[in-house]
Amino acid sequence: MILFVIFISTIVYVFSRALGYGLSFVGFALILSGIMSIGSYYYSDKLVLAMSGAKEIQKKDNPKLFNTVENLCIGAGLPEPKIYIVDDPSPNAFATGRSPNHSVVCVTQGLLDTLNQTEQEGVIAHELSHVKNYDTRLMGIVAILVGFAVIISDIFLRSLWFRGNDRENSNAQSVFLIVGIVFAILSPIAATLIQLSISRKREFLADASGALLTRYPEGLASALEKISSYPRPLKNANNATAHLFIINPFKGKEVKSWFSGLFDTHPPVKERIKILRSM
Repeated sequence: MILFVIFISTIVYVFSRALGYGLSFVGFALILSGIMSIGSYYYSDKLVLAMSGAKEIQKKDNPKLFNTVENLCIGAGLPEPKIYIVDDPSPNAFATGRSPNHSVVCVTQGLLDTLNQTEQEGVIAHELSHVKNYDTRLMGIVAILVGFAVIISDIFLRSLWFRGNDRENSNAQSVFLIVGIVFAILSPIAATLIQLSISRKREFLADASGALLTRYPEGLASALEKISSYPRPLKNANNATAHLFIINPFKGKEVKSWFSGLFDTHPPVKERIKILRSM
């Protein structure tokens, strides 16, 4: 996270020097990032749920699911989250919310229909671990930084069209201008790679924390096998929320090489299962 902030600060500094705006561009960038941060902090969970087509349910709608969540929350020392269901036959789940007191666990109908009780417990324990480890907040912050890098890069490239021909400063700014153009092209890609790398590491942590909570790693391992083997993708799957799910909701995207693995939202399922079964 520290490196990410340094990365964003460097981008803003280079763009500011290249455009000859000094600290004014930096100030504008900080104000913009502040507005994005506040909005995302309070409303990102609602946007994610809306994009996923999730509907909140009450205990009377599915007492078994509520009892499972309640029991695991007691074991984890967490307040009970709101529970949402996505009406989709593809088994999957995710958690969202800015803190344990404002958290949501969402599962698909396909997950309830496909997995047995111990497998459901493994999945829900994994998602509650995301909440307890504050992964939902962390990924929200990272998403803001990635979006910030994309927006600032776009503003810089557009500003080049309106930049005056200042001959007095052209020699001094030429190096920063060249570096700025390179940064504008590569920084969104680099920011996305950092986001995906953090997401993959947090999945490993949630697997381990979930196994610790249930004391039965095989339940989650078996669930991951069933979820990953389901052939159809999630209907409302999109790139903005794919990293939140326990398994990539886009089916058929297997990591074939080290380079392609850099762009994957999740660690390889086989590797996760292998680690779980070695516990």
